[in-house]
Amino acid sequence: MHQELSSAWVPSIEQIQATNIAALMRDLNIRTYPELHSWSIRDRSKFWETMIQRLGICFRKSYTQIVDLSRGVEFPQWLVDAQLNIVESCFQAREDATAIVFQSESGSLCTWTYKALQALTNRVANGLVELGFQPGDTIAIAMPMNPESVAIYLGIIKAGCVVVSIADSFAAIEMATRLHIANTKAIFTQDIIQRCGKQLPLYAKVVDAEAPVAIVLSQQSGSTVQLRSSDLTWRDFLSVNESFVAIPTPAAAHTNILFSSGTTGEPKAIPWTQTTPIKCAVDGHLHQDIHPGDVVAWSTNLGWMMGPWLIYASLMNCAAIALYDGAPTTREYGQFIQNAQVTMLGVVPSLVRSWKTTQCMQGLNWSAIKAFSSTGECSNPQDMLYLMSLAGNKPIIEYCGGTEIGGAYITGTLVQPCIPATFTTPALGLDFAILDADSCLASEGEAFILPPAIGLSTELLNKDHHQVYFVETSDRIEHLRRHGDYLKRLPNGYYQMCGRVDDTMNLGGIKVSSAEIEQVLNTVAGICETAAISTSCNSQGGPSQLIIYAVVAPDTQTTEAELKALLQTAIAQRLNPLFKIWDVVIVDALPRTSSNKVMRRVLRDQYSAIAP
Repeated sequence: MHQELSSAWVPSIEQIQATNIAALMRDLNIRTYPELHSWSIRDRSKFWETMIQRLGICFRKSYTQIVDLSRGVEFPQWLVDAQLNIVESCFQAREDATAIVFQSESGSLCTWTYKALQALTNRVANGLVELGFQPGDTIAIAMPMNPESVAIYLGIIKAGCVVVSIADSFAAIEMATRLHIANTKAIFTQDIIQRCGKQLPLYAKVVDAEAPVAIVLSQQSGSTVQLRSSDLTWRDFLSVNESFVAIPTPAAAHTNILFSSGTTGEPKAIPWTQTTPIKCAVDGHLHQDIHPGDVVAWSTNLGWMMGPWLIYASLMNCAAIALYDGAPTTREYGQFIQNAQVTMLGVVPSLVRSWKTTQCMQGLNWSAIKAFSSTGECSNPQDMLYLMSLAGNKPIIEYCGGTEIGGAYITGTLVQPCIPATFTTPALGLDFAILDADSCLASEGEAFILPPAIGLSTELLNKDHHQVYFVETSDRIEHLRRHGDYLKRLPNGYYQMCGRVDDTMNLGGIKVSSAEIEQVLNTVAGICETAAISTSCNSQGGPSQLIIYAVVAPDTQTTEAELKALLQTAIAQRLNPLFKIWDVVIVDALPRTSSNKVMRRVLRDQYSAIAP
């Protein structure tokens, strides 16, 4: 279906010349984008050194070598002998430049300068030192993204400590698991979260998780929340000292522990080092084309990698972060995007589908937007065309990677035409191979990353890194790193994401991904969203049967049998008549991870329990 789509946006010569990529090419005397990407992987050390210099990364002690591969590409040592604190590289903009544009659901728009953000960051760092925390101590954050949580994040790292990222949507038991894995010494949180006029408890969940000492910010005046005797209010914690000299550490030192969006079992604990933010900033600079003075928004959370990514990609490029503390599904969020003059808006595809269904963003002025970026799920072309239309046909940078990459391995650029829901290129400084089921190079199959690159993880706190990413990868290409995406290279050289390998099913001997089926079904009238899974029709196993979980529009009156017939017609007409739906289950909502990905494994378990 993607092959049939023509370019929905083609950059003009003027638009190309204004990009950071074009500026880099001019400086390197490189004439075409394919030549640039080829150079970035052929001479990786030079590429990363060039980008480190262009971003002005601050060092206390310079590196003696960009990368040491004496331990092999699986365990590269980046920025050998260097000492730095990456937070210092976040404050190179003018003091009076805007660092954060913020609004809460019930509040008005306000701005924070780099000077104000740095002052609060320093007060946090001093507060930690005054409480006796030492470099290397792990300190969690379970809060929405707001100016205070950004300052807390930066202050923890500036003090030489390590952030433990906890999504505020997690249940207490999920919080407890992550706090335990990271051996967390303290946690920053809030008394409540305000969403759509409701007050949702947050501190209570932290208490139920048996968290260590908590520093609690209040979101309600005259809060009556009773703190544990060991806990502190934000006011009592915060130092008055607005000066702090950042604690330098080696390049390989941990700065952040994040967790994979695992749907079963214990989540992978993935440490970010001092170098991972460089990957975030380089991607933002080159692929999202972030310039000084830009305003960058992405509805996200510090518990998902895009939260820290947003901080680094914005601040290290001297841009502003746009933060809305509220539901992104509402028109109020769209008004915030308008009033904040957002220039780069990041989305999750399901969010776009919600906007399209409710038409809540119609009539807003999003003319300041230069580009969108989409991540987290497979995109639907029609939804992405709709998104482009909201800002007068602005391009979308599809962006796919992971926590263990610090950004993307496949993405887009503003120097190439945009075809909705497709990727144009491997990320600069990275390359990948597509292998079929026989481990042969192919145009369709599983994606494997070709290390090394800054950003790629080299360890896990609670699992065997080699076992997870490298064991039993193909011997046809040396040193393949497993990623697990199912990719298709299109005839025009672009790429289509077809979901995860473990979301790929075999129906009647034909391989198809959940995402491919869902892209068809989600366009059916009355359907809000669907999830396609496969399961055996009996407990002893056997051929896979296709099961569809469907969320229907509130005004839709239909039985599961009627819906099954409707969806089957759509599949037969638009995908493959051999794909037969075994059963349809209508639900109010699909189960999702904190990063908004559909948990198909949960649905498979649920269906096994109710299967006829």
